[in-house]
Amino acid sequence: MDNTSKDKLITDMKLVLADVEDLLRAATAATGETAAALREKAAGKLKLATEKLTGLQEAALLKGKEAAKVTDEYVHANPWKAVGIAAAAGFLVGLLVNRK
Repeated sequence: MDNTSKDKLITDMKLVLADVEDLLRAATAATGETAAALREKAAGKLKLATEKLTGLQEAALLKGKEAAKVTDEYVHANPWKAVGIAAAAGFLVGLLVNRK
């Protein structure tokens, strides 16, 4: 997921939550059928937000699994390169940790 998609998602979620808060405030002031209708509308918006987030979670899991698969294939195809990259990364992390 790129930054534009993340920013749009965050903006969308903030709007949904603001709408739900407004609906719930209006529902507490209203009575009878009006209050019930407002509560139903708020519940619908929350359900929509939950479904959107669930879809994004599933997409993220699929991308993570694909990345793991590609990494595994690369390591099997290039074992010594992978060991060299891991050693270099470990060395750099060690330098940064001891740099204090």
